[in-house]
Amino acid sequence: MKKHLAAALLLIASVTLVPAVPTLMGKAPAGGKATSVIPQAGYAVTGGNTAEKPDFNSTPYKVLDAESGQVMEVPVRDYVIGAVCAEMPASFGEEALKAQAVAAHTYAERQRLRERESPTPELSGADFSDDTSKYQGFFTQDEIKDRFGDRFDTDYAKISAAADEVLPYILTYDNVPIIAAFHSMSAGFTESAENAWGSPVDYLVEVDSRSDLTAPKFREDRRFTAAELKAALQAAFDGAVLGDDMTSWLEVLTVSDSGTVLEASVGDRTVTGGQVRSALDLRSAAFEVRYEGDEAVITTKGFGHGVGMSQYGADAMASAGSSWREILAHYYPNCTIKAA
Repeated sequence: MKKHLAAALLLIASVTLVPAVPTLMGKAPAGGKATSVIPQAGYAVTGGNTAEKPDFNSTPYKVLDAESGQVMEVPVRDYVIGAVCAEMPASFGEEALKAQAVAAHTYAERQRLRERESPTPELSGADFSDDTSKYQGFFTQDEIKDRFGDRFDTDYAKISAAADEVLPYILTYDNVPIIAAFHSMSAGFTESAENAWGSPVDYLVEVDSRSDLTAPKFREDRRFTAAELKAALQAAFDGAVLGDDMTSWLEVLTVSDSGTVLEASVGDRTVTGGQVRSALDLRSAAFEVRYEGDEAVITTKGFGHGVGMSQYGADAMASAGSSWREILAHYYPNCTIKAA
């Protein structure tokens, strides 16, 4: 089966991601809500030898403002709070917000270490930028005030309290900050890094997140006229031969156990589900295609790449009484919560 280039994994190592934050476009919050799942065991909490502890919290992060080109020095606490404000709604449960804060902190530490080892020229010496198409989302306090409006005092206080409780901690695997990938909601089971990006990662594996099935907008239909579909596919897959029969322009070939389309045909070409998602601006690569008259109807499940922590799943676990440690244990199995 064909897989994405491993280079995509390096991009995601910095969510949306995005976001961590791969689910976001521009400076807009992601989000999530759901019902309960059972956390997995085998999640150690360690402090480590004092002499070996990395000093996570004393050195400010350097954040490139993508609009102005200026590099901001942001205290670690302010950055983590700003990242949670950008990536998870304040209405989510406190334990989910704490889990998001640890993931955001971990993401930032991993990216900072990577930049120290191999600087990216475009960052001008920064650890990362606030461009959510490439890096984790982050809001300054002024941006948070603008986004939260009349609820700023209440919502900022809630997120700050959650971040403060877990600020000493990050997630590690083999004593290295993990790729803390997260997404809005899965298709019912999270996806493995191997299926999504072509490179296996021991802790980014399929886990149960069926609570996502009850999340708002879990399913979405996108309708394309023949002209719209043809134009989008030809723009994304230059040289693909589509033919006269619209029903042969896009077909699903293979699907992972988690629901991600691994292979699809675009006319005479075999492509990945992720490539189709990008070409048609779909909410996820877990999709089905049907043809109704002169329209193609594409139904997606979930939102985002599906790897790592589901934000709606995390909120569901929090609502069911799980702690932030249990949430992280479930979505990042075999990792360690490391105290700074």
